Amino acid sequence: MEPRAVDEIILNALREDIGPGDITTALCVPAGKKITGRFGAKQPGLICGLHVAARVFTLLGGNAEMSLSVEEGAAVERGDVVAAVSGEAGIVLKGERVALNLLQRMSGIATSTAEAVRAVAGFKTRITDTRKTTPGLRVLEKYAVRVGGGVNHRFGLYDGILIKDNHIAAAGGVINAVEAARRAAPHTLKIEVETSDLDEVRQAIEARADIIMLDNMDDMREAVALIGGRALTEASGDMGNRDLAEVAAMGVDLISIGALTHTVRALDISLKFDIC
Repeated sequence: MEPRAVDEIILNALREDIGPGDITTALCVPAGKKITGRFGAKQPGLICGLHVAARVFTLLGGNAEMSLSVEEGAAVERGDVVAAVSGEAGIVLKGERVALNLLQRMSGIATSTAEAVRAVAGFKTRITDTRKTTPGLRVLEKYAVRVGGGVNHRFGLYDGILIKDNHIAAAGGVINAVEAARRAAPHTLKIEVETSDLDEVRQAIEARADIIMLDNMDDMREAVALIGGRALTEASGDMGNRDLAEVAAMGVDLISIGALTHTVRALDISLKFDIC
C-alpha cells in the first residue's frame, strides 16, 4: 500500500472523530497520564491492519506506541492478545476508535476471504474481489483481501477494461464494444466482457475477449466448456451466497465476490487498559 494514501485515510478518519477536541478525555483524564493497553481478539479470525492501527497513534503525535504480539495475517483465537499500546492516555484515547475500526474491518475482510479461499482449495479457481468497496477505503480493503489469500480485480475504472451490460447496450453489442476497446487500448491491457447467456458468450469468444465474466448464469458449466480455454473465465453474481466449491468444480478460473468487502462482518477486537 502507498504510505501517503494510508495516511490520508487515517487523517480523514481522525478529523471526523476528534473534530475540535476529545471533550471526555480532556475533562476526565489527567494530562500526561501514562497507560498500557492490549488489543484482544474476541472471536477467531485472521488479523489484518496492525501496521495501519499503529500508524494512527504515530500520526497523533505524542509518545504512544504500539507493539505487535502476532504477525500480519496471523490466525488468532478468542482471547488472544494481538498487540499492545503504551504511552500518554490522552493520545491513545483519541486514536482508539479509529485504530479499532480499521483493524476490525480489515481483519473481517481477511477472515472472510480466507474462508472463501479454503472453500475452493483443490481447484484451480482463485478468489477475487470487486469494486464494491467502502468509499475512501479501497486501498485498505483490497490489501486485506490479499492478506486473506485472495487476488485483486481491477482497482478502479482506470486500470482494466471491463465491458458490462450497459456498455454493451450503449455500444450496440458485444462485438462492437470489444472491437472499439481493442482499437484504442494499449496491447498490455486485457479486455473483459460480462455475459449473461450463452449467446453473449459466443459473441465474446468471436470478439476474442481476454476474460469472459459469467454473470448470474444458470448454464455456467456449459459456458466454460464452450469457451474451452480460449479466455479466462470469471464467475460472478451473488457468489457470497453460493456453494463456492460447486462453482469452482465447473472449471472457472476466477470467482469474484463483492460481499468480501461490501457486506463483510468486522472481526470483534477490543482495547482494554491495564489498571492504572
